[in-house]
Formats: sequence, C-alpha cells, structure tokens
Amino acid sequence: MQHFRKGSYRSELSQLPYLIRNSSVVIAELTRGCRTQEERHVIEELANQTLLVTPTEKVWRESGKLLSRLSEKKGYSPEKIKDLHFDCLIALSARSVGAVVITLNRDDFEEIRKLKDFKLICWEDS
Repeated sequence: MQHFRKGSYRSELSQLPYLIRNSSVVIAELTRGCRTQEERHVIEELANQTLLVTPTEKVWRESGKLLSRLSEKKGYSPEKIKDLHFDCLIALSARSVGAVVITLNRDDFEEIRKLKDFKLICWEDS
C-alpha cells in the first residue's frame, strides 16, 4: 500500500486497458496508513478520480462464510482471518461487478480465489 500512497503505480494504472474502479475498502485501508499530507493527497486524488465499488450487505455476509471456510481449511489464527477480511471484501465486491482485482498481495488473494473465483492480476513489488 505504501506504493499507492506515494503514487508509485500511476503510470501502470493509466496504461491499463480497463475502466478503472477502486474499492472503498482499499481507499479506507490506504487512508488509515497515511502519515503525511502528500500521501493523503494522493489517496484523495485516487478516490476522486475513480468510481468506487463498495461491499453490499450480501458481500459482507458472503465474506464471513468465506473466512470461516478459510479458517477451517487452512487453520488460520483469528488474527490472520481478521487481516484477510478486507481482502475478502475487495475480492467479493470486484467479483460482484465483474471487475479485476489488481494487487501486490498474491498469496492472500490466491488463497481466497481457491474458494471463490474472481479475476485477479498480481503485480510484482518494485
């Protein structure tokens, strides 16, 4: 997320062949981690320049079921399940509108995708 706060992937985002949407969950996560006015500005700009996809009630309920299955299947700790909750919300929200999730967090999103398919592109951390 540090990369987005600093605007590191602006060029890559502008070159995508997709209509760019963002997740309100991602914006909240990014904003939560802002430490400077410059970082806040980049995130506000990102939020204001893209349409936001927000988890519905159905997505919230589905995320709980999915996390329960992940916990059972992988034996994840309660802390890990808590950490995965936002990722589940992002994945399921994107799935609900046919969007592609683009992330640097390959491992967690691949685990989620094993239980609920969604479109995923994983960028490498630079």
